[in-house]
Amino acid sequence: MAGESPSAPGPEETGRLRLIIITGLSGAGKSYAIKCFEDMGYYCVDNLPATLIPTFAELCVHSTRRIRRIALGVDVRAGEYLKPIAEVLTQLRSRGYATEVLFLEASEETLVRRYHETRRRHPLSATLLEGIRAERELLAQLRELADQVIDTTHITVHQLKQTLVELYGEQEPRLGLHVALVSFGYKYGIPYDADLVLDCRFLPNPFFVDGLKTLDGRAPDVRRFVFAEGEGRELLTRLRELLGYLLPRYQREGKAHLTIAVGCTGGRHRSVALVEELREFVEGQGFPVGVTHRDVDREG
Repeated sequence: MAGESPSAPGPEETGRLRLIIITGLSGAGKSYAIKCFEDMGYYCVDNLPATLIPTFAELCVHSTRRIRRIALGVDVRAGEYLKPIAEVLTQLRSRGYATEVLFLEASEETLVRRYHETRRRHPLSATLLEGIRAERELLAQLRELADQVIDTTHITVHQLKQTLVELYGEQEPRLGLHVALVSFGYKYGIPYDADLVLDCRFLPNPFFVDGLKTLDGRAPDVRRFVFAEGEGRELLTRLRELLGYLLPRYQREGKAHLTIAVGCTGGRHRSVALVEELREFVEGQGFPVGVTHRDVDREG
């Protein structure tokens, strides 16, 4: 539109407080949304009475922690304290706070099903349908004031998180998935922190080959031996295809760290060679990677 700056700075760039009020129907995902905001670095408080929000905002602005992003859960549990919410929003915005209202809702059938799954009681009534309908009526004004309304009827929690990150997350690019490749020997146990465990003990073992026993999988001669046979080359090809499929999807899901453990009997030859080959592939896919050869220096 004419007269608008095409690159107006956001609230955090100008030092303004960004305050998100998260509200909506019980069972629509408010508690999960608050957890998502916590993951995004917001200072979160649930069920704060509306009349206390301006005071709380002032305390955050003047705190030594320099809190600049707040997410507050507000719902019908606040009772009478919910009524002045429109006045509170006006007050917050008049003070220059970038204040937004996020309203979560879902269909009546979906809310009933979710309550039955969790076996929770509705906060307004022992009769579930009566409680849902009464809550929808009580929150009608707040829904009208909402800047964003998200219907969670047909979306998963992962889709909800992705939507919230897109709407309220940091503007700068997020750090991508970091991959840790670990070689290990099964005789010493599987790494406890592994996300994926790959077993390559079916490959020919350099341990029984003269001239290779005292080397490890980082040596060119050992790597040539491991991948000289068709099974070694085929395994490497299939693992590259698997990781080429998995890694972008783990990153899309928001996973920050993935540990892939590759094991052979002693953790000196086959697993080490395979990890070194996979390191080159993962780096070529653009993911930061770290390598640990856990048992390569063990004797016997």
